[in-house]
Amino acid sequence: MASDQIPKFSVSDFIAVLNQSLEYSFGTVEIEGEVASFRVNQGKWVFFDIKDATGSVNCFMSLFQLRVPVEDGMKVVVRAVPKITAWGKFSLTIQSIRPSGEGSLKKSFELLKAKLDKEGLFSPERKRPLPEIPAHIAVISSTSAAGYADFIKILNDRWSGLIVDVAHVQVQGESAPEQIMRAIAYFNSRETLPEVLVIIRGGGSADDLAAFNDEPLVRAIAASRIPTIVGVGHEIDVSLADMVADVRAATPSNAAQLVVPDRKELTNTLGQLVRRILVRIDGMVDDYLKDTQAMLRQGWTMLDVRVDLLQSQLVTSRQVMAAYNPKAVLSRGYAIVRGEATTGGMITIEQQERIITAEVKDVETI
Repeated sequence: MASDQIPKFSVSDFIAVLNQSLEYSFGTVEIEGEVASFRVNQGKWVFFDIKDATGSVNCFMSLFQLRVPVEDGMKVVVRAVPKITAWGKFSLTIQSIRPSGEGSLKKSFELLKAKLDKEGLFSPERKRPLPEIPAHIAVISSTSAAGYADFIKILNDRWSGLIVDVAHVQVQGESAPEQIMRAIAYFNSRETLPEVLVIIRGGGSADDLAAFNDEPLVRAIAASRIPTIVGVGHEIDVSLADMVADVRAATPSNAAQLVVPDRKELTNTLGQLVRRILVRIDGMVDDYLKDTQAMLRQGWTMLDVRVDLLQSQLVTSRQVMAAYNPKAVLSRGYAIVRGEATTGGMITIEQQERIITAEVKDVETI
């Protein structure tokens, strides 16, 4: 090829053409490897290498994009755009990073768990109770998932008349955390807040459930103005979203059991309570009747004693009165003299059967 046919670039143009070629050839790629030389500069930028047994590539991203803890030795999958820097160095501009493999997932989980626990996000003191019988709840889930169907079925079986607002979101994959966070923000911005916020997802692999260990999502659940209940996976699965929620449900079905009471059980319980109350009322009435009857008997006894006393006093009074009755004195031969007992005066003498009028002839002083 003649020299005049060989492309000639400035350095900047050459780098731009290379990046354009890389973007056209690859676009966004996912690469799996092991993290090495991980560091954060100025609290803003993240630098590390991703490597395997025979190769290594430089990586760069903003700290804001780092949603899970990462450290050297962890196996990860990065989504990135390959680029040539202005200094001619090839690197990957990272869009997202997620742990890969059970060991790395567990390590990332433990690192973030320790960080959030130190901040007090899992403290029992900040947990809020759920209302006993809510009238309005909000649900965040994938409406096409089996876990959601189980939740709704059990919810309807246990209670009726409940207002249920549902936000359909992805519950696994890279976009799941952001979608769930937007749903949380939406329900928390409502003028009339739901009484309970339910976040559910059925079972899956550790990688499937990794979205619920996303740090911004966990913080969004902790900051919710609405009391939250999270039921993710099976009973043995525990996510950071479970741990930060006000109430953890073992499964989506268990979440339905915790949100509303069982109407039949509640009816039976109320029936038993009413029966116990009626028994107590019957006992109280019986005790009251017994006390009343005892008081009546005591009253009648006291009244009888009083009447006997009054009758005895009446007899005594009659006897006294009879003893002082003038007629009784006359019957014993005495007489009652009335008038002025002076010589020449007139007097009357009352005997039992007659009254005599007489003139006083003489008065002798004793």
